[in-house]
Amino acid sequence: MSKKKDQEEVSQGAQNASAAADSAVPDVPDVPDVPEGGPGASAEERCAALEAEAADLKDKLLRKQADFENFRKRMIREREDAARYANAALLTDIIGLIDDFERAIRSAEESRDFPSFLQGVSMIEKQLVEMLENRWGLKRFVSVGEGFDPNKHEAVLRVEGPADARPTVVEDYQKGYYLHERVLRPARVKVMVPAAEQAPPGAGEDGGEDHARDGHDETARTGS
Repeated sequence: MSKKKDQEEVSQGAQNASAAADSAVPDVPDVPDVPEGGPGASAEERCAALEAEAADLKDKLLRKQADFENFRKRMIREREDAARYANAALLTDIIGLIDDFERAIRSAEESRDFPSFLQGVSMIEKQLVEMLENRWGLKRFVSVGEGFDPNKHEAVLRVEGPADARPTVVEDYQKGYYLHERVLRPARVKVMVPAAEQAPPGAGEDGGEDHARDGHDETARTGS
């Protein structure tokens, strides 16, 4: 009896030791499948994944390039249209004055009244100048009596003045214009200069003035 009891105690102890050992070992979680192209994938799988990614990036790049090209073409077209129709508002204003000129001409043809025709044309010219100045910044300037300024005057004739006189504009042959603050066209003028700066003999007032008005004179600038 004693021997059998000892065997049972040994068997029970072994079972207890085995149970204790099983409880001490942590459970190992299931290992998930390795995704394609991942660290555990084969070389072929990784190569296929990279090729797919490259194809996707190439497709996105081509789409971006196409969008940019369309944008560039649209900007060029809009810029060309802006340049082509930039003067549309100005021309619309001028069209109204052309209508006034046509009415004045028809009226003159019917009545043959020159004073009325002259008055009508003068009024239209005044309206044109005022419209260009008020709406578009084009301002005509008068130079007679002003000191000669090479930035805004073009001297086509010089005449003798007192020795102590300063160069002064004495006649406008062609009026000048400002566009806002910038000289758009200088005025063509006759300038009075001191006697010491008079033009060489042979370029007298009468002869020089005739040439200037005929358009055959050479442009001279005071002080040149």
